[in-house]
Amino acid sequence: MADFYDQLARFYHLIFQDWDKSIARQAKQITEIIRSEWGSGIETVLDVSCGIGTQAIGLAKSGFRVTASDLSSEEISRARREAAARNVDIAFSVCDMRQAHRQHGSGYDLVISCDNSIPHLLSDDDILVALRAMYACLRPGGGCLITMRDYDREERGKGIVKPYGVREAGDKRYLVFQVWDWDEVQYDLTMYFVEENRRSKAVQTHAMRSRYYGISPNKLLTLMNDAGFAAVKRLDDRFYQPVLIGTKRSEKIAL
Repeated sequence: MADFYDQLARFYHLIFQDWDKSIARQAKQITEIIRSEWGSGIETVLDVSCGIGTQAIGLAKSGFRVTASDLSSEEISRARREAAARNVDIAFSVCDMRQAHRQHGSGYDLVISCDNSIPHLLSDDDILVALRAMYACLRPGGGCLITMRDYDREERGKGIVKPYGVREAGDKRYLVFQVWDWDEVQYDLTMYFVEENRRSKAVQTHAMRSRYYGISPNKLLTLMNDAGFAAVKRLDDRFYQPVLIGTKRSEKIAL
């Protein structure tokens, strides 16, 4: 998985029609969810799968104090450059989300994992380890916000093409798409960037591969509950993917 994202890091923004607009739009949508579900008490945010900073940068620009990590060292390097270019201060580090509590400690108001990152973990046991680590990072009453694909609605089979479209970048043009090959509840994904130099007419194809667990949102909600989260629920039509949220149970005061 780290190799996949190390290779993807320099192309990641091309997944979006306009990455900066996506940063702003996603920050607005996530902030609206935060305020409607947890009120105004959320100030510190831990992003445990930050990639090149799409959500972390947007939330930092919106006034949250953000700490962020990712398994990919190349994505973290780029995230640091992108944050600096946008004059936002974020503490970035390399970390497997399953080790989030060991790396970051406790006391955060909100922990997030967006862009379908959780399904990179290929078993319920590994996902539960990650969710428990996220739970441990929170203060009592803190929130967890996860976004993921709705795999209950995805076509299963071999050679399924997921087109992203054509992207322009200076003298270069990219055709971006994915190909999925399912194997029962998991699938192999190949991400393609077909790069055309419009001056020389040279064409180069970049392909990077990973594997995902097509876990259903309902199953992930069950695992969040098993990890200790309360008030677990799914939100639709609030983000470009389903949003799953939960809250860390408040500690009881011993009398």
